[in-house]
Amino acid sequence: MDRRSVIKNAGVAGVLAAGAAPALVQAQTNIRWRLTSAFPKALDTIYGAAETFAKKVKELSGGKFEITVHAAGELVPTAGLVDAVQNGTVEMGHTAPYYYFGKDECFALGCAIPFGLNSRQMTAWMYDGNGLKLMREFYDGYNIVNFPMGNTGAQMGGWFRKPIKSVADYKGLKFRVGGFAGKVIQRLGGVPQNIPGGEIYQALEKGTIDAAEWVGPYDDKKLGFYKVAKFYHYPGWWEGGPQLDLFINKNAYASLSAENKAIVEAAAAYAHTEMQAKYDARNPGALKELVAAGAKLTPFPTPVLEAAYKEAMALYEEIGAANPRWKKIYADYSNYRKEANLWFRFTEARFDGFMQAAKL
Repeated sequence: MDRRSVIKNAGVAGVLAAGAAPALVQAQTNIRWRLTSAFPKALDTIYGAAETFAKKVKELSGGKFEITVHAAGELVPTAGLVDAVQNGTVEMGHTAPYYYFGKDECFALGCAIPFGLNSRQMTAWMYDGNGLKLMREFYDGYNIVNFPMGNTGAQMGGWFRKPIKSVADYKGLKFRVGGFAGKVIQRLGGVPQNIPGGEIYQALEKGTIDAAEWVGPYDDKKLGFYKVAKFYHYPGWWEGGPQLDLFINKNAYASLSAENKAIVEAAAAYAHTEMQAKYDARNPGALKELVAAGAKLTPFPTPVLEAAYKEAMALYEEIGAANPRWKKIYADYSNYRKEANLWFRFTEARFDGFMQAAKL
């Protein structure tokens, strides 16, 4: 019997029994998946986390598991990422979950909410608290399995044509602000605008908007906001530690072997750590360059932060009364936040405050 007959009639088992070429068997066991990113390639830190992940998966699998990464819009637009993963149009997506709070406010809890957790606290809640368990229960309703995969660290508060000196300055302010934070800005009197990153500069330049936030110095410098809005406010109280997630179609994930599931988990954790390391390493130099170019670093006044905090807490109560999923997850989230901040007050905050005031 010739080899082609063996392959046709006996399948892989027959191929093995007949001693067929190992390359054929390998070809049938290799995995080729696609990952759609919510970000453009120009943002090498955020978009780059998906490339880091794909590279590590290929490396750990000995080349048997390959993932191609596609920028926002190549396969599906950012707004369609959840639907694409849920329906199996693509196997994977990498995104900021709070982009999809319009589907359910709980998406924001998987990323960042105003006056929420910082990046270390978010990672701790996910990995050693109930965060990953609770969010996976929620995402199960969307046929998705999630893995933490990146964090920017605390973000800046954005670029303003005029400085925010009081809460009254928010009245009528057309502010490009991402995701869930717009709900609080609106309660302060502002007018949140949802504008893609590539269109923000033109909107600021033309006066279509009065202010805009993106991420922080490294990414903001690339987008050139300092040329059209000089006041660089801080901190981004709506994003103390925004987590990016890897979304995987539940059925696709179930089809993976135990070994490949472990590879995905390990690669996502690696990319998760690397992304924030890049931001922490690159933001200081970028901030110096922005200040040298004329950016005016301006803290939000404490009364503004207090007013925003009050509105945020009231908003969460209102959402909890209408959304039982939010109520369940946020109860655990807020309890963890309280305990974590108690600990950080006596260690990180005191140490950081001293070191940042020291002459180094």
